[in-house]
Amino acid sequence: MVPNAFFADLVLAATVIVLMYAAWTDLRHYKIRNEAIALLIVLFVLHRMFLNRWTDSAWNLGLAATIFVVLLCFYSRQWMGGGDVKMLAVALLWTGVECAPAFAVLLLLFVSLHAGAARLGWAASQTLGDDRRPRIAFAPSIAAALIPIVAFGCVRPPI
Repeated sequence: MVPNAFFADLVLAATVIVLMYAAWTDLRHYKIRNEAIALLIVLFVLHRMFLNRWTDSAWNLGLAATIFVVLLCFYSRQWMGGGDVKMLAVALLWTGVECAPAFAVLLLLFVSLHAGAARLGWAASQTLGDDRRPRIAFAPSIAAALIPIVAFGCVRPPI
């Protein structure tokens, strides 16, 4: 298949919209719908198809699967929600090995800002379980870190 950058850019725009939707629903209801996660995976496959970039997709999938398994340990200890685990794994599927360091730095920045705002009472938090520790929505930080990676072309091949 001949690469088609126009349709790939449409897929990236749709990806940004889905990320904003997932962030909004997590912020409002502390839930990330499985349909949003599935749509992000389908959009990833479409993006790869339109750009004919199947060769490095195995690395992306390997990174996402490895991080997913590691995050399952966090989920089992109730340090992360299930939707957050899936959302972060899909974000790493999109970033791949090449863009993961930039994504990690942006994620650290946005999580720190969100946690600081929650600590100061500027952002909503929720207390769950017996430990009564405040918890914040993680999808807004993931989306805020992934959108610049997508928008500035880290997931696209150089021209």
